[in-house]
Amino acid sequence: MGDIGAILRDYGLLLLVGQYPNGPLGGLALTFILAVLGIALAFPLGVVLALGRVSRFRMLYWPATALVYVMRGLPLIMLIFWVYFFLPAIVGRPVSGFSTMLATLVIYEAAYLAEIVRAGIESLPGGQMEAARAVGLTYMQAMRKVVLPQAIYNMVPAMLSQFVSTIKETSLGYVISVNELTFAANQVNSTLLTKPFPVYAVLAAIYFLLCFFLTQLARQLERRVARRRAGTAGAGPAPALPPTIAAIAE
Repeated sequence: MGDIGAILRDYGLLLLVGQYPNGPLGGLALTFILAVLGIALAFPLGVVLALGRVSRFRMLYWPATALVYVMRGLPLIMLIFWVYFFLPAIVGRPVSGFSTMLATLVIYEAAYLAEIVRAGIESLPGGQMEAARAVGLTYMQAMRKVVLPQAIYNMVPAMLSQFVSTIKETSLGYVISVNELTFAANQVNSTLLTKPFPVYAVLAAIYFLLCFFLTQLARQLERRVARRRAGTAGAGPAPALPPTIAAIAE
Protein backbone atom coordinates (compact mmCIF):
# COMPACT_ATOMS: atom_id res chain seq x y z
CA MET A 1 0.00 0.00 0.00
CA GLY A 2 2.93 2.30 0.68
CA ASP A 3 4.20 1.86 -2.88
CA ILE A 4 0.76 2.62 -4.29
CA GLY A 5 0.48 5.74 -2.16
CA ALA A 6 3.92 6.88 -3.29
CA ILE A 7 3.03 6.32 -6.94
CA LEU A 8 -0.18 8.31 -6.57
CA ARG A 9 1.69 11.10 -4.79
CA ASP A 10 4.60 11.32 -7.23
CA TYR A 11 2.95 10.38 -10.51
CA GLY A 12 -0.76 10.95 -9.97
CA LEU A 13 -0.77 14.12 -12.06
CA LEU A 14 1.02 12.35 -14.92
CA LEU A 15 -1.61 9.60 -14.86
CA LEU A 16 -4.44 12.14 -14.84
CA VAL A 17 -3.35 14.76 -17.40
CA GLY A 18 0.03 13.65 -18.75
CA GLN A 19 2.62 16.42 -18.99
CA TYR A 20 0.03 19.19 -19.25
CA PRO A 21 0.43 22.22 -18.91
CA ASN A 22 4.19 21.89 -19.54
CA GLY A 23 3.68 19.38 -22.33
CA PRO A 24 1.00 17.52 -24.28
CA LEU A 25 -2.24 16.50 -22.61
CA GLY A 26 -2.37 12.81 -21.78
CA GLY A 27 -3.32 10.24 -19.17
CA LEU A 28 -6.91 9.78 -18.06
CA ALA A 29 -7.94 13.12 -19.57
CA LEU A 30 -6.84 12.04 -23.05
CA THR A 31 -8.46 8.62 -22.59
CA PHE A 32 -11.78 10.30 -21.77
CA ILE A 33 -11.46 12.75 -24.69
CA LEU A 34 -10.73 9.90 -27.11
CA ALA A 35 -13.73 7.91 -25.88
CA VAL A 36 -16.13 10.86 -26.00
CA LEU A 37 -15.01 11.99 -29.46
CA GLY A 38 -14.98 8.42 -30.74
CA ILE A 39 -18.57 7.76 -29.68
CA ALA A 40 -19.83 11.21 -30.72
CA LEU A 41 -18.33 11.01 -34.23
CA ALA A 42 -19.26 7.35 -34.67
CA PHE A 43 -22.91 7.89 -33.77
CA PRO A 44 -24.03 9.60 -37.04
CA LEU A 45 -22.24 6.92 -39.06
CA GLY A 46 -23.82 4.25 -36.87
CA VAL A 47 -27.30 5.68 -37.52
CA VAL A 48 -26.64 5.64 -41.30
CA LEU A 49 -25.46 2.03 -41.10
CA ALA A 50 -28.50 1.10 -38.97
CA LEU A 51 -30.85 2.61 -41.55
CA GLY A 52 -29.07 0.59 -44.21
CA ARG A 53 -29.42 -2.55 -42.09
CA VAL A 54 -33.22 -2.13 -41.80
CA SER A 55 -33.68 -1.00 -45.42
CA ARG A 56 -35.54 -3.17 -47.92
CA PHE A 57 -33.24 -2.02 -50.71
CA ARG A 58 -30.42 -4.48 -51.34
CA MET A 59 -28.10 -1.72 -52.56
CA LEU A 60 -28.28 -0.23 -49.06
CA TYR A 61 -28.71 -3.37 -46.99
CA TRP A 62 -25.80 -5.47 -48.22
CA PRO A 63 -22.98 -2.85 -48.06
CA ALA A 64 -24.11 -1.73 -44.58
CA THR A 65 -24.38 -5.33 -43.39
CA ALA A 66 -20.98 -6.27 -44.83
CA LEU A 67 -19.28 -3.29 -43.15
CA VAL A 68 -20.90 -4.00 -39.79
CA TYR A 69 -19.98 -7.70 -39.85
CA VAL A 70 -16.41 -7.07 -40.99
CA MET A 71 -15.75 -4.40 -38.36
CA ARG A 72 -17.32 -6.47 -35.58
CA GLY A 73 -15.32 -9.52 -36.65
CA LEU A 74 -11.91 -7.83 -36.64
CA PRO A 75 -9.68 -7.43 -33.57
CA LEU A 76 -9.41 -3.75 -32.76
CA ILE A 77 -5.61 -3.86 -32.64
CA MET A 78 -5.51 -5.11 -36.24
CA LEU A 79 -7.71 -2.22 -37.34
CA ILE A 80 -5.44 0.19 -35.47
CA PHE A 81 -2.44 -1.03 -37.45
CA TRP A 82 -4.35 -0.83 -40.74
CA VAL A 83 -5.37 2.76 -40.09
CA TYR A 84 -1.88 3.60 -38.82
CA PHE A 85 -0.24 2.51 -42.09
CA PHE A 86 -2.96 3.37 -44.63
CA LEU A 87 -4.29 6.71 -43.35
CA PRO A 88 -1.04 8.66 -44.06
CA ALA A 89 -0.99 7.19 -47.57
CA ILE A 90 -4.58 8.29 -48.15
CA VAL A 91 -4.21 11.86 -46.85
CA GLY A 92 -0.69 12.29 -48.23
CA ARG A 93 0.97 13.45 -44.99
CA PRO A 94 1.94 12.09 -41.57
CA VAL A 95 -0.93 11.55 -39.14
CA SER A 96 -0.58 11.81 -35.37
CA GLY A 97 -1.22 8.84 -33.13
CA PHE A 98 -4.21 10.63 -31.59
CA SER A 99 -5.84 11.16 -35.01
CA THR A 100 -5.08 7.56 -35.99
CA MET A 101 -6.68 6.20 -32.82
CA LEU A 102 -9.67 8.51 -33.15
CA ALA A 103 -10.29 7.47 -36.77
CA THR A 104 -10.01 3.82 -35.74
CA LEU A 105 -12.51 4.23 -32.91
CA VAL A 106 -14.98 6.04 -35.17
CA ILE A 107 -14.95 3.22 -37.72
CA TYR A 108 -15.00 0.46 -35.12
CA GLU A 109 -17.62 1.92 -32.79
CA ALA A 110 -19.92 2.87 -35.68
CA ALA A 111 -20.42 -0.84 -36.39
CA TYR A 112 -21.45 -1.55 -32.78
CA LEU A 113 -23.64 1.54 -32.51
CA ALA A 114 -25.33 0.53 -35.77
CA GLU A 115 -26.46 -2.73 -34.20
CA ILE A 116 -27.64 -0.93 -31.07
CA VAL A 117 -29.71 1.54 -33.11
CA ARG A 118 -31.00 -1.23 -35.37
CA ALA A 119 -32.16 -3.19 -32.31
CA GLY A 120 -33.89 -0.06 -31.03
CA ILE A 121 -35.69 0.48 -34.32
CA GLU A 122 -36.81 -3.14 -34.58
CA SER A 123 -38.00 -3.19 -30.96
CA LEU A 124 -40.65 -0.55 -31.69
CA PRO A 125 -44.17 -1.67 -32.70
CA GLY A 126 -44.61 -1.87 -36.46
CA GLY A 127 -47.66 0.38 -36.19
CA GLN A 128 -45.39 3.37 -35.50
CA MET A 129 -44.10 3.48 -39.05
CA GLU A 130 -47.49 2.60 -40.54
CA ALA A 131 -49.24 5.35 -38.60
CA ALA A 132 -46.57 7.87 -39.59
CA ARG A 133 -46.94 6.98 -43.25
CA ALA A 134 -50.73 7.16 -42.89
CA VAL A 135 -50.57 10.84 -41.91
CA GLY A 136 -48.55 11.66 -45.03
CA LEU A 137 -44.95 11.43 -43.88
CA THR A 138 -42.36 10.00 -46.22
CA TYR A 139 -40.24 7.03 -45.11
CA MET A 140 -37.28 9.24 -44.17
CA GLN A 141 -39.52 11.80 -42.42
CA ALA A 142 -41.13 9.00 -40.40
CA MET A 143 -37.71 7.64 -39.48
CA ARG A 144 -36.34 11.05 -38.50
CA LYS A 145 -39.36 12.42 -36.63
CA VAL A 146 -41.07 9.34 -35.20
CA VAL A 147 -39.01 6.13 -35.17
CA LEU A 148 -35.44 7.26 -34.48
CA PRO A 149 -36.22 9.54 -31.50
CA GLN A 150 -38.03 6.71 -29.72
CA ALA A 151 -35.43 4.10 -30.67
CA ILE A 152 -32.52 6.25 -29.53
CA TYR A 153 -34.23 7.04 -26.21
CA ASN A 154 -34.73 3.33 -25.57
CA MET A 155 -31.10 2.60 -26.49
CA VAL A 156 -29.45 5.24 -24.28
CA PRO A 157 -28.42 2.67 -21.60
CA ALA A 158 -26.92 0.38 -24.27
CA MET A 159 -25.05 3.29 -25.83
CA LEU A 160 -23.66 4.28 -22.43
CA SER A 161 -22.49 0.69 -21.94
CA GLN A 162 -20.77 0.90 -25.33
CA PHE A 163 -19.09 4.09 -24.14
CA VAL A 164 -17.68 2.12 -21.20
CA SER A 165 -16.27 -0.42 -23.66
CA THR A 166 -14.77 2.41 -25.70
CA ILE A 167 -12.94 3.75 -22.65
CA LYS A 168 -11.28 0.35 -22.20
CA GLU A 169 -10.52 0.07 -25.92
CA THR A 170 -8.56 3.33 -25.88
CA SER A 171 -5.88 1.48 -23.87
CA LEU A 172 -4.71 -0.11 -27.14
CA GLY A 173 -3.58 3.34 -28.26
CA TYR A 174 -0.31 2.78 -26.42
CA VAL A 175 0.89 0.52 -29.29
CA ILE A 176 1.05 3.60 -31.55
CA SER A 177 2.35 5.88 -28.77
CA VAL A 178 -0.91 7.67 -27.99
CA ASN A 179 -0.29 9.32 -24.62
CA GLU A 180 -3.43 7.95 -22.96
CA LEU A 181 -3.75 6.39 -19.50
CA THR A 182 -2.06 3.04 -20.25
CA PHE A 183 0.82 4.78 -22.04
CA ALA A 184 1.26 7.08 -19.05
CA ALA A 185 1.34 4.05 -16.72
CA ASN A 186 4.00 2.46 -18.95
CA GLN A 187 6.04 5.67 -18.61
CA VAL A 188 5.78 5.46 -14.82
CA ASN A 189 6.77 1.79 -14.88
CA SER A 190 9.77 2.54 -17.11
CA THR A 191 10.89 5.19 -14.65
CA LEU A 192 10.53 3.04 -11.53
CA LEU A 193 11.61 -0.26 -13.17
CA THR A 194 11.20 -2.35 -10.00
CA LYS A 195 7.55 -1.69 -9.13
CA PRO A 196 5.37 -3.02 -11.99
CA PHE A 197 2.74 -4.55 -9.70
CA PRO A 198 1.74 -1.35 -7.82
CA VAL A 199 1.90 0.69 -11.04
CA TYR A 200 -0.48 -1.57 -12.89
CA ALA A 201 -2.62 -2.02 -9.77
CA VAL A 202 -3.17 1.75 -9.80
CA LEU A 203 -3.93 1.59 -13.53
CA ALA A 204 -6.46 -1.21 -13.02
CA ALA A 205 -8.09 0.65 -10.12
CA ILE A 206 -8.55 3.81 -12.20
CA TYR A 207 -10.15 1.90 -15.06
CA PHE A 208 -12.34 -0.06 -12.65
CA LEU A 209 -13.63 2.97 -10.76
CA LEU A 210 -14.40 4.93 -13.92
CA CYS A 211 -16.11 2.02 -15.68
CA PHE A 212 -17.98 0.94 -12.53
CA PHE A 213 -19.42 4.43 -12.09
CA LEU A 214 -20.54 4.61 -15.73
CA THR A 215 -21.97 1.07 -15.60
CA GLN A 216 -24.05 1.97 -12.55
CA LEU A 217 -25.27 5.06 -14.38
CA ALA A 218 -26.25 2.89 -17.35
CA ARG A 219 -28.23 0.58 -15.05
CA GLN A 220 -30.09 3.50 -13.51
CA LEU A 221 -30.98 4.80 -16.97
CA GLU A 222 -32.11 1.33 -18.00
CA ARG A 223 -34.42 1.10 -14.98
CA ARG A 224 -35.79 4.56 -15.74
CA VAL A 225 -36.53 3.61 -19.35
CA ALA A 226 -38.15 0.36 -18.16
CA ARG A 227 -40.38 2.24 -15.69
CA ARG A 228 -41.42 4.67 -18.39
CA ARG A 229 -42.27 1.79 -20.73
CA ALA A 230 -44.29 0.08 -17.99
CA GLY A 231 -46.12 3.33 -17.22
CA THR A 232 -46.95 3.86 -20.88
CA ALA A 233 -48.15 0.28 -21.25
CA GLY A 234 -50.41 0.55 -18.21
CA ALA A 235 -51.82 3.95 -19.01
CA GLY A 236 -54.98 2.51 -20.59
CA PRO A 237 -56.22 2.01 -24.16
CA ALA A 238 -53.81 3.25 -26.82
CA PRO A 239 -54.92 6.33 -28.78
CA ALA A 240 -55.68 6.15 -32.48
CA LEU A 241 -52.24 7.63 -33.19
CA PRO A 242 -49.18 7.61 -30.92
CA PRO A 243 -48.70 11.04 -29.26
CA THR A 244 -45.52 11.72 -31.24
CA ILE A 245 -47.25 11.07 -34.55
CA ALA A 246 -50.38 12.93 -33.53
CA ALA A 247 -48.32 16.02 -32.71
CA ILE A 248 -46.57 15.85 -36.09
CA ALA A 249 -49.84 15.39 -37.91
CA GLU A 250 -51.27 18.52 -36.31
